[in-house]
Amino acid sequence: MNWLSRLFHPEVALSAEAATRLDAWRRLPNPAGSELDASRFVVVDVETTGLNLARDRLIAIGAVAVNQGRIDLTDSFEIILQQPTASGKDNILIHGIGGTAQTGGVPPVETLLRFLEFVGKDPLVAFHVTFDETMIKRALKEFLHFDFKRPWLDLAYVMPGFLPELANRHRALDDWSGHFHIRNYARHSALADALSTAQLFLAATKIARQKNIPDFKGLQDVEKAQRWISWAS
Repeated sequence: MNWLSRLFHPEVALSAEAATRLDAWRRLPNPAGSELDASRFVVVDVETTGLNLARDRLIAIGAVAVNQGRIDLTDSFEIILQQPTASGKDNILIHGIGGTAQTGGVPPVETLLRFLEFVGKDPLVAFHVTFDETMIKRALKEFLHFDFKRPWLDLAYVMPGFLPELANRHRALDDWSGHFHIRNYARHSALADALSTAQLFLAATKIARQKNIPDFKGLQDVEKAQRWISWAS
Protein backbone atom coordinates (compact mmCIF):
# COMPACT_ATOMS: atom_id res chain seq x y z
CA MET A 1 0.00 0.00 0.00
CA ASN A 2 1.66 3.28 -1.09
CA TRP A 3 1.59 6.67 0.75
CA LEU A 4 -1.36 7.95 -1.31
CA SER A 5 -3.42 4.87 -0.40
CA ARG A 6 -2.58 5.36 3.27
CA LEU A 7 -3.64 9.01 3.05
CA PHE A 8 -7.16 8.15 1.88
CA HIS A 9 -7.37 4.71 3.54
CA PRO A 10 -5.53 5.01 6.88
CA GLU A 11 -4.59 1.83 8.69
CA VAL A 12 -7.20 0.58 11.13
CA ALA A 13 -5.69 -0.52 14.42
CA LEU A 14 -6.04 -4.19 15.26
CA SER A 15 -8.40 -5.15 18.03
CA ALA A 16 -6.81 -6.17 21.31
CA GLU A 17 -7.72 -9.80 20.64
CA ALA A 18 -6.20 -9.75 17.14
CA ALA A 19 -3.06 -8.00 18.37
CA THR A 20 -2.66 -10.62 21.10
CA ARG A 21 -2.96 -13.47 18.59
CA LEU A 22 -0.46 -11.84 16.25
CA ASP A 23 1.98 -11.31 19.10
CA ALA A 24 1.58 -14.96 20.11
CA TRP A 25 2.50 -16.00 16.56
CA ARG A 26 5.54 -13.71 16.57
CA ARG A 27 6.72 -15.35 19.81
CA LEU A 28 6.58 -18.87 18.38
CA PRO A 29 10.03 -20.46 18.20
CA ASN A 30 11.53 -21.36 14.85
CA PRO A 31 11.73 -25.09 14.15
CA ALA A 32 14.81 -26.77 15.58
CA GLY A 33 15.65 -28.36 12.21
CA SER A 34 14.41 -28.82 8.67
CA GLU A 35 15.24 -32.43 7.86
CA LEU A 36 13.00 -33.73 5.08
CA ASP A 37 12.03 -36.87 7.01
CA ALA A 38 11.57 -35.28 10.42
CA SER A 39 10.01 -31.85 9.92
CA ARG A 40 6.73 -30.14 9.06
CA PHE A 41 6.44 -28.19 5.82
CA VAL A 42 3.38 -26.23 4.67
CA VAL A 43 2.48 -26.31 0.98
CA VAL A 44 0.46 -23.26 -0.08
CA ASP A 45 -1.68 -22.15 -3.00
CA VAL A 46 -3.88 -19.07 -3.43
CA GLU A 47 -6.76 -17.90 -5.60
CA THR A 48 -7.04 -14.24 -6.50
CA THR A 49 -9.12 -11.77 -8.49
CA GLY A 50 -6.50 -11.83 -11.24
CA LEU A 51 -2.80 -12.07 -11.99
CA ASN A 52 -1.73 -8.47 -11.37
CA LEU A 53 0.52 -8.52 -8.31
CA ALA A 54 -0.02 -4.82 -7.62
CA ARG A 55 -3.78 -4.50 -8.04
CA ASP A 56 -5.55 -7.83 -7.68
CA ARG A 57 -6.85 -9.16 -4.38
CA LEU A 58 -6.39 -12.37 -2.45
CA ILE A 59 -9.60 -14.45 -2.47
CA ALA A 60 -8.69 -17.85 -1.01
CA ILE A 61 -5.82 -19.69 0.62
CA GLY A 62 -5.36 -23.45 0.59
CA ALA A 63 -2.59 -25.25 2.44
CA VAL A 64 -1.65 -28.78 3.42
CA ALA A 65 1.11 -29.96 5.72
CA VAL A 66 3.77 -32.51 4.92
CA ASN A 67 4.75 -34.07 8.24
CA GLN A 68 7.83 -36.29 8.52
CA GLY A 69 7.79 -37.09 4.81
CA ARG A 70 4.06 -37.73 4.51
CA ILE A 71 1.08 -35.64 3.44
CA ASP A 72 -1.22 -35.19 6.42
CA LEU A 73 -4.76 -34.56 5.18
CA THR A 74 -5.93 -33.96 8.75
CA ASP A 75 -3.47 -31.06 8.88
CA SER A 76 -4.89 -28.89 6.10
CA PHE A 77 -6.32 -25.41 5.71
CA GLU A 78 -8.79 -23.76 3.35
CA ILE A 79 -10.45 -20.36 3.71
CA ILE A 80 -12.15 -17.69 1.62
CA LEU A 81 -11.24 -14.10 2.45
CA GLN A 82 -14.27 -11.80 2.51
CA GLN A 83 -14.34 -9.41 -0.45
CA PRO A 84 -15.92 -5.94 -0.55
CA THR A 85 -17.28 -6.83 -3.99
CA ALA A 86 -17.19 -10.07 -5.95
CA SER A 87 -14.70 -10.52 -8.76
CA GLY A 88 -15.82 -10.65 -12.39
CA LYS A 89 -17.58 -13.58 -14.03
CA ASP A 90 -14.52 -14.60 -16.05
CA ASN A 91 -12.48 -14.77 -12.87
CA ILE A 92 -15.17 -16.78 -11.07
CA LEU A 93 -15.20 -19.29 -13.92
CA ILE A 94 -11.53 -20.00 -13.22
CA HIS A 95 -11.62 -20.68 -9.48
CA GLY A 96 -15.33 -21.41 -9.00
CA ILE A 97 -15.73 -19.19 -5.92
CA GLY A 98 -19.05 -17.46 -6.53
CA GLY A 99 -19.99 -13.91 -5.66
CA THR A 100 -21.99 -14.85 -2.57
CA ALA A 101 -19.14 -16.99 -1.25
CA GLN A 102 -16.72 -14.11 -1.79
CA THR A 103 -18.76 -11.38 -0.10
CA GLY A 104 -19.77 -13.80 2.66
CA GLY A 105 -16.25 -15.04 3.36
CA VAL A 106 -14.27 -14.78 6.57
CA PRO A 107 -13.22 -11.20 7.47
CA PRO A 108 -9.64 -10.50 6.30
CA VAL A 109 -8.05 -10.04 9.73
CA GLU A 110 -9.50 -13.33 11.00
CA THR A 111 -8.57 -15.12 7.75
CA LEU A 112 -4.95 -14.06 7.97
CA LEU A 113 -4.61 -14.79 11.68
CA ARG A 114 -5.95 -18.29 11.12
CA PHE A 115 -3.46 -18.75 8.29
CA LEU A 116 -0.54 -17.68 10.47
CA GLU A 117 -1.70 -19.94 13.29
CA PHE A 118 -1.95 -22.87 10.88
CA VAL A 119 1.49 -22.30 9.38
CA GLY A 120 3.27 -21.51 12.64
CA LYS A 121 6.94 -20.89 11.84
CA ASP A 122 7.35 -23.87 9.53
CA PRO A 123 8.93 -23.53 6.06
CA LEU A 124 6.60 -22.86 3.13
CA VAL A 125 6.46 -24.53 -0.28
CA ALA A 126 4.68 -23.45 -3.47
CA PHE A 127 4.86 -23.67 -7.25
CA HIS A 128 5.77 -20.21 -8.60
CA VAL A 129 6.39 -18.77 -5.15
CA THR A 130 6.58 -15.15 -6.31
CA PHE A 131 2.84 -15.02 -6.93
CA ASP A 132 1.65 -16.81 -3.78
CA GLU A 133 4.15 -15.09 -1.50
CA THR A 134 3.48 -11.62 -2.89
CA MET A 135 -0.31 -11.91 -2.60
CA ILE A 136 -0.10 -13.22 0.96
CA LYS A 137 2.48 -10.62 2.02
CA ARG A 138 0.39 -7.80 0.54
CA ALA A 139 -2.71 -8.94 2.40
CA LEU A 140 -0.81 -9.33 5.68
CA LYS A 141 0.70 -5.88 5.29
CA GLU A 142 -2.67 -4.31 4.49
CA PHE A 143 -4.78 -5.97 7.18
CA LEU A 144 -2.33 -6.97 9.95
CA HIS A 145 0.23 -4.19 9.31
CA PHE A 146 3.40 -6.26 9.38
CA ASP A 147 5.99 -7.67 6.99
CA PHE A 148 5.76 -11.43 6.60
CA LYS A 149 9.24 -12.87 6.11
CA ARG A 150 9.48 -16.63 6.13
CA PRO A 151 11.53 -19.18 4.13
CA TRP A 152 9.87 -20.41 0.94
CA LEU A 153 10.78 -23.11 -1.57
CA ASP A 154 9.78 -22.82 -5.23
CA LEU A 155 9.18 -26.18 -6.91
CA ALA A 156 9.01 -24.41 -10.28
CA TYR A 157 12.81 -24.18 -10.01
CA VAL A 158 13.58 -27.26 -7.92
CA MET A 159 12.04 -29.73 -10.36
CA PRO A 160 13.95 -28.56 -13.47
CA GLY A 161 17.03 -28.34 -11.26
CA PHE A 162 16.65 -32.02 -10.49
CA LEU A 163 15.44 -33.06 -13.96
CA PRO A 164 17.03 -30.65 -16.47
CA GLU A 165 16.24 -32.96 -19.37
CA LEU A 166 12.54 -32.19 -18.81
CA ALA A 167 12.90 -28.46 -18.21
CA ASN A 168 12.02 -27.33 -21.73
CA ARG A 169 8.83 -29.39 -21.87
CA HIS A 170 7.68 -29.04 -18.26
CA ARG A 171 7.02 -25.52 -17.06
CA ALA A 172 3.56 -25.43 -15.43
CA LEU A 173 2.27 -27.33 -12.41
CA ASP A 174 0.07 -29.39 -14.74
CA ASP A 175 3.15 -30.45 -16.73
CA TRP A 176 5.01 -31.76 -13.72
CA SER A 177 1.87 -33.27 -12.21
CA GLY A 178 1.31 -35.18 -15.45
CA HIS A 179 4.89 -36.45 -15.46
CA PHE A 180 4.51 -37.88 -11.95
CA HIS A 181 0.91 -39.06 -12.54
CA ILE A 182 -0.46 -36.71 -9.89
CA ARG A 183 -4.21 -36.22 -10.15
CA ASN A 184 -5.89 -32.96 -9.22
CA TYR A 185 -9.47 -33.36 -8.04
CA ALA A 186 -10.42 -29.68 -8.60
CA ARG A 187 -7.93 -27.62 -10.60
CA HIS A 188 -7.83 -23.95 -9.52
CA SER A 189 -9.22 -24.80 -6.11
CA ALA A 190 -6.62 -23.47 -3.66
CA LEU A 191 -6.70 -26.60 -1.49
CA ALA A 192 -6.71 -29.01 -4.45
CA ASP A 193 -3.78 -27.23 -6.06
CA ALA A 194 -1.95 -27.20 -2.71
CA LEU A 195 -2.50 -30.96 -2.45
CA SER A 196 -1.12 -31.52 -5.97
CA THR A 197 1.85 -29.33 -5.14
CA ALA A 198 2.40 -31.30 -1.92
CA GLN A 199 2.56 -34.51 -3.95
CA LEU A 200 5.09 -32.87 -6.25
CA PHE A 201 7.06 -31.84 -3.16
CA LEU A 202 7.18 -35.50 -2.10
CA ALA A 203 8.51 -36.38 -5.55
CA ALA A 204 11.19 -33.72 -5.08
CA THR A 205 12.15 -35.03 -1.64
CA LYS A 206 12.47 -38.56 -3.03
CA ILE A 207 14.96 -37.32 -5.63
CA ALA A 208 16.69 -35.28 -2.92
CA ARG A 209 17.30 -38.37 -0.81
CA GLN A 210 18.79 -40.16 -3.83
CA LYS A 211 21.16 -37.22 -4.18
CA ASN A 212 22.00 -37.20 -0.46
CA ILE A 213 20.21 -33.91 0.15
CA PRO A 214 18.73 -34.30 3.63
CA ASP A 215 17.08 -30.98 4.43
CA PHE A 216 15.16 -27.91 3.31
CA LYS A 217 18.32 -25.84 2.90
CA GLY A 218 19.64 -28.37 0.41
CA LEU A 219 16.48 -27.98 -1.67
CA GLN A 220 16.82 -24.19 -1.45
CA ASP A 221 20.36 -24.54 -2.81
CA VAL A 222 18.99 -26.49 -5.79
CA GLU A 223 16.42 -23.73 -6.35
CA LYS A 224 19.05 -20.98 -6.19
CA ALA A 225 21.30 -22.78 -8.66
CA GLN A 226 18.42 -23.27 -11.10
CA ARG A 227 17.38 -19.63 -10.80
CA TRP A 228 20.93 -18.63 -11.74
CA ILE A 229 20.86 -20.98 -14.73
CA SER A 230 17.49 -19.57 -15.83
CA TRP A 231 18.69 -15.98 -15.55
CA ALA A 232 21.96 -16.71 -17.32
CA SER A 233 20.41 -18.58 -20.25
